Amino acid sequence: MIRYSIKDLEKLSGIKAHTIRIWEKRYQLIQPSRTLTNIRTYTDEDLKRILNVSLLNRYGFKISNIVAMTSDEVNQKLVEISVKDSSFNHEVESLVMAMIEMNEALFERVLSSSIVKYGFESTIKDILNQFLEKIGVLWQTGTITPAQEHFVSNLIRQKLILAIDSQHISNKENAKSFLLFLPQGEYHEIGLLYFHYLIKKSGHHVVYLGQNVPITDLTEITSIKPVDYLLTSVTCALPGNGLQEMINRLAGIFPNQTILIGGYQFHEHSPKLPSNMIVMDSMEEVEGFIHNL
Repeated sequence: MIRYSIKDLEKLSGIKAHTIRIWEKRYQLIQPSRTLTNIRTYTDEDLKRILNVSLLNRYGFKISNIVAMTSDEVNQKLVEISVKDSSFNHEVESLVMAMIEMNEALFERVLSSSIVKYGFESTIKDILNQFLEKIGVLWQTGTITPAQEHFVSNLIRQKLILAIDSQHISNKENAKSFLLFLPQGEYHEIGLLYFHYLIKKSGHHVVYLGQNVPITDLTEITSIKPVDYLLTSVTCALPGNGLQEMINRLAGIFPNQTILIGGYQFHEHSPKLPSNMIVMDSMEEVEGFIHNL
């Protein structure tokens, strides 16, 4: 059985350790085990419980009401949130079935027909976004395994890379250059790959570093390959004042570039932003910024 520290829970859930301790004490939300040296340890079930409560809380449910729900009631609320009102339910449900069965042929067929029917960008924004949200719910409720999640994530990643490669390198006059990366500890790059596609399609240039990039690795970028913009996001919680420290370091390394940054941590916290940094609250905001260049 995997055991997590409270810092692991903080990193994986995006919820501060202090908040987790308050939930433990006030609501008996989870009951951690303790080592011989009195250090808290948590199980997969504890992690899922924290993620479920956090999601419901963001959708307006009070913590006191959530903790009074049974596991079945919590799961039902999560499913209701995940389906919402959608005109793409058939495609999303078919992709979910392909994931559960690990059926690559079905997944490819549904994705390809959606691209033909709705277009590539609409398929990514309207169908795959819903699908990825549902994956999160299914994982949190114990319905799917990490292997199934990795299976479909890699299929989507392959599709995005093919779309990126199909775009010609631009000779556009006054084309801008973007540096795309995810900081250390960030691994979910599907959104970043989509922005790579949009930027290249719009006739601009991309330096793509991908996931899990230490900030120290960026220090020599400007001398090797000058860029106009940085694009990144922060989803996982950083210890202590880590978010502000990362922001300050990025601004110090790239004082003459515009830094576009987003992610869950900017919904949870309000760090002080340098003058060259812009928080992007949604995929649509990033898309609009690219199209307006």
